Amino acid sequence: MDLDLTGRHALVCGASDGIGRAAAHELALLGASITVLARRADALARVCDALPAPSGQRHRLLALDMDATDALGAAVGAHIAAHPVQILVNNTGGPAGGPAHAAQETAFVDAFRRHLLAGQCLVQAVLPAMRAARWGRIVNVVSTSVREPIAGLGVSNTVRGAVAGWAKTLSRELAGDGITVNNVLPGYTRTGRIDQIVAERSARTGQTADAVIAAMQATVPAGRFAEPAETAAAIAFLCTPAAGYINGVSLPVDGGRMASI
Repeated sequence: MDLDLTGRHALVCGASDGIGRAAAHELALLGASITVLARRADALARVCDALPAPSGQRHRLLALDMDATDALGAAVGAHIAAHPVQILVNNTGGPAGGPAHAAQETAFVDAFRRHLLAGQCLVQAVLPAMRAARWGRIVNVVSTSVREPIAGLGVSNTVRGAVAGWAKTLSRELAGDGITVNNVLPGYTRTGRIDQIVAERSARTGQTADAVIAAMQATVPAGRFAEPAETAAAIAFLCTPAAGYINGVSLPVDGGRMASI
């Protein structure tokens, strides 16, 4: 099985922590050079310093805000002009919780900008280099809510569905250029995002955090939350040569929690 990414350059977003950081690590282990992107330069510097370099590859960082799409596109475009990217891991933090009917319009607009418009901006920045190489991998880290909406995450459910539809459309448009576009759908994963969800549910229901966690884990056949590295392994595989004929899929990594087929 060909998992070798030596000579490839990956742009990994949301890489200061959690799934993004773990994905950067896994891709580096396979030989890719990594550019990590997030808002906090100090955190990214620590991530860069800790990334493996088994092939002697060099890793870089971009401290940018996914909400500022104009600045994002310009900065990423300039970076890619010097360091062409063949792998994009499109990942960012999820919107705050709450029911859809109570959400302000601005909450939907902000989430749409962060998740879909920023993704579109990044795809347009990386496409010229991918097309020139006749090889590319785009992996979007989304959510199981694109298959089964999650109670209490109204804005996220709405926007994640839009991202899934966008990604499926891109997968059909770009396949002829040797570019695959896939989604990974994390279930409950031990990250800052899960801490946010637990805190919001605890505040809303009056339950302790431990009780909320126990109730969430009870819905997972595996009986536990995923570790970021487990989700990152799926992301990394979809970026390898071995996954070249996997295109347009939404792959759950959820311990069997979803009931749908």
